Amino acid sequence: MSELIRLEDLVKIYNTGSLRVLGLNKINLSINKGEFVSIMGHSGSGKSTLMNILGCLDTPTLGRYYLDGTDVAGMSPDELSRIRNKKIGFVFQSFNLISRMTILKNVEVPLTYARVRPSERRRRALELLELVGLSSRIDHQPNELSGGQRQRVAIARALANDPPLILADEPTGNLDSQTSIEIMELFARLHQNGATVVVVTHEENIAAYTDRIITFNDGRLISDRINIAPTALSDTAGALGGRMS
Repeated sequence: MSELIRLEDLVKIYNTGSLRVLGLNKINLSINKGEFVSIMGHSGSGKSTLMNILGCLDTPTLGRYYLDGTDVAGMSPDELSRIRNKKIGFVFQSFNLISRMTILKNVEVPLTYARVRPSERRRRALELLELVGLSSRIDHQPNELSGGQRQRVAIARALANDPPLILADEPTGNLDSQTSIEIMELFARLHQNGATVVVVTHEENIAAYTDRIITFNDGRLISDRINIAPTALSDTAGALGGRMS
């Protein structure tokens, strides 16, 4: 597998008045294309800081970040915005859907920014909503869906521009246990189909679905291990895009 992410001596320092806080301390890390990875740590461990940098929502103070072969560490905000649109699909804990739009239009949003023509936007959005099992709900607005369904819309939106990286920040944080399982099984099936998925979580049972578990504490990478027995997909989950809660 070829390398998708490479961090070299990455440092993030926050200046809060007279206080300097070390968010990340000389992180060296590589993630290959096609991996299914979790990044774990308690509050204040540095995992959220790392997520913001991996997602090009923030920049490091020192060090290098190569995403799909491009050094993004010193890019301008406009350049980072273009990278986010082309290279990264985001899935957030709070879904971040636009309430006044139908779910079809929500999935079309990244394609609109990418200046895809309307007919192709609709075709791609319909295809993705079929993939996540929501083709019968295309005209519904987010508040008409359950939490699990809204998260599946967010996953479909994240896939819209076929990005090399799916970055999920606490994607099960607002979901009940059963729905959390179903969302992680959806990520696992996307991974089986070749997607690169990085899940930021503080929950060990969520990380257990991934093939590699990276743990942070006090801004340092303290362990990086292969999960030799990831949680198996349930026999009842059905094929990718099957009906879920």
